Amino acid sequence: MKKLLLPLLLVSMNICATPVNVNTADAATIATSLTGVGKKKAEAIVADRTKNGPFKTADDLKRVSGIGEKTVAANKADILLTDTKPAAATASAAKPAPAPTSVAPAPAAPPKH
Repeated sequence: MKKLLLPLLLVSMNICATPVNVNTADAATIATSLTGVGKKKAEAIVADRTKNGPFKTADDLKRVSGIGEKTVAANKADILLTDTKPAAATASAAKPAPAPTSVAPAPAAPPKH
């Protein structure tokens, strides 16, 4: 029974989570956005980020006291590390597609005699 409850619990936790950038968000936002992360753990995340610099991967959060494998796994899809969009999306958004142009057919060359 316990083996069945844990996966169901983790799935239900992800439904409530909200994506959050752990490198820029304040403790209150992190606490309300991530499942299993309360005010004290969120404050510890901000303190670690301030002391050691930004997190490079979601697994880097495990260096924070009170954040373990289960917490990271439960929130992996909602842990953001940057606010930027993927490069391909940014490039296409910044550079609009050229407007279609009408090209008249080239005039036929006069016949050679």
